[in-house]
Amino acid sequence: MYAAGKCLACYNFRQPAKGHHVGVCSGCEREQPLKTGYCRLCWHQARLLRDTDPDADARAKNVMAPWLPKIRHHQLFLADLENRVGPPKTGRRRGAKGRPLKPAPAPASRPIAEFIQPPLFDAGTRDYQVRRFDLRSATPDNPWLAWALYLAHNLAEARGWEPVVRRGVQRVLTAILAEHVAGDTVRASDVRPLFDKHSVSFVRVLEILAAMDVLIDDRPDTFDAWVGTKVAGLAPAIARDVTAWVNHRRHGGPRAKPRDVSTCRIQLSVLLPALTNWSSNYDHLREVTADDVAAVVDGLTGRRREMVVTALRSLFTWAKRTGLIFRNPAADIRLGRKTVPIWQPLTRGEIDQTVAAATTPQARLFVALAAIHGARPGQIRTLLLKDVDIPNRRITIAGRERPLDDLTHRVILHWLDHRRTRWPNTANPHLLINMDTALHHAAPSHTWILNLRGLPATIERLRIDRQLEEALANNGDPLLQAEVFGVHSSTAVRYATNAMHLLRDDPHATASETSPPTPGPIPDTGSGLSWSSA
Repeated sequence: MYAAGKCLACYNFRQPAKGHHVGVCSGCEREQPLKTGYCRLCWHQARLLRDTDPDADARAKNVMAPWLPKIRHHQLFLADLENRVGPPKTGRRRGAKGRPLKPAPAPASRPIAEFIQPPLFDAGTRDYQVRRFDLRSATPDNPWLAWALYLAHNLAEARGWEPVVRRGVQRVLTAILAEHVAGDTVRASDVRPLFDKHSVSFVRVLEILAAMDVLIDDRPDTFDAWVGTKVAGLAPAIARDVTAWVNHRRHGGPRAKPRDVSTCRIQLSVLLPALTNWSSNYDHLREVTADDVAAVVDGLTGRRREMVVTALRSLFTWAKRTGLIFRNPAADIRLGRKTVPIWQPLTRGEIDQTVAAATTPQARLFVALAAIHGARPGQIRTLLLKDVDIPNRRITIAGRERPLDDLTHRVILHWLDHRRTRWPNTANPHLLINMDTALHHAAPSHTWILNLRGLPATIERLRIDRQLEEALANNGDPLLQAEVFGVHSSTAVRYATNAMHLLRDDPHATASETSPPTPGPIPDTGSGLSWSSA
């Protein structure tokens, strides 16, 4: 039963939205929802009469209207005891299910237009209607649509799109370009309803339209909208100057490099409490004094203080350079010498928690590469298939080739089997992919490994512990540290210093049977991930 004690078909038959209103049935004279004067039970009985009539030809069996007035009784039957399978449709391939495959579109290029009439007036919002077109039996008459379908086919072959994705993109392109002529443009805001209707990715179709040079991307910038909501509660002059500073940080200038969007977002977020407090007392940034800045910084410590001081110095330095303020109130703030933490080796219990949480093939590969090869999370996500040489047992991480141990070799083979089974047609060159990146060429995002968050031994912490273990095994030699992991000299010195502090506090914390030097592979005695002998 679907709802109200009825199956899905009967439930839908009773909905007024379907046009089946309640009335007296012409066949059984009951008061039921009707379709052309007959209830659902009479329609079923008419279907039985039609199927058992030996004089009905093939054409007559496609309609049931002649058999509805002939109903004199109802056949008793028990629900859900029949599994009717209709005859196969014509045109099917022998030995295969479904319709025949669509042929590849003919090669096409940009149509040559002898004359282009530019539009005299803006037509306003355009309503694109869904069109039905069978690409198996005919080719589109519009050369622009033929070109778009050819580009979509090549993109689908290069990126391994699933059939459902191909069909959705073809439907949207057909609706957009069925009546396209030379000189017309397509605005992204006008075609957005089509994507919601067909559940097609907005980016894929816009990429094809941009390649055809017919797209006008008028979508609002999400970051600008976010900045507008954050500065809405500030004083008007302060909000204007802060917005200009954020745009300068994002887009750069003559002597300033553009910053990443995440950097601009973090710096504005950490300054919002101070800016909100100043907006209640001041109308402009030039009224902020050094005491006000010191009051904001004095109550902060650690990483939070470092981020706030960096953002304040950036804001007021830019304001001083552009002439918005007369004196920089953050000029005398100093970050001080940064204290380098002394890392402690991970315990066996902390590592076991991470190993137990790594239940997926990609999580096991992340843990193995970080704990054995000391790879960063970003380096693991950007690994390519060509970086793994399975026959020669070699792997290249961050441009540095190294031998592939037995444990990592087995984990990589397990992941490759899972990848081949899950996404057999993907063309993504990266070693690690997911459901989203399998349809294009990008690497997975940094939030992909969700089941390792909150653990003491994260991917980054496993990498630090691996390099620290190597420094302890080599008695704090920075040259060997740089040679093994290919890190910068300052990084090698920092790990060597960390190891010397641990060795000085515990003279017995030297290389042992549980911390072998890197030249030999790390053995594994279990069937899966096991650090019992590592």
